[in-house]
Amino acid sequence: MPGALWIAHVEVTDAEAYGKYAKLAGAPIAAHGGVFLARGGRYVQLEGNDRARNVVARFPSLEAAVACYNSPAYQEALSHAKGASIRDLVVVELAE
Repeated sequence: MPGALWIAHVEVTDAEAYGKYAKLAGAPIAAHGGVFLARGGRYVQLEGNDRARNVVARFPSLEAAVACYNSPAYQEALSHAKGASIRDLVVVELAE
């Protein structure tokens, strides 16, 4: 089963609330086998909507990434990001 990437493009609108999300989100991501490859940092926007925070995490499978997103622990973390950010999130299965 190929791995998957969780790719988020984020504009933070409330840094304090989003900080709570970031603090809580790491544990459920790790519990589902997720490993951060990029968290913020330098980037070059070549096309589309520019969002200053870009996050990429690798998961063992697409199913593991989706299970993480739907888990109660991640949903609790996500409750702090809602209203504190504008986000796009996609999970992409890696080619074999």
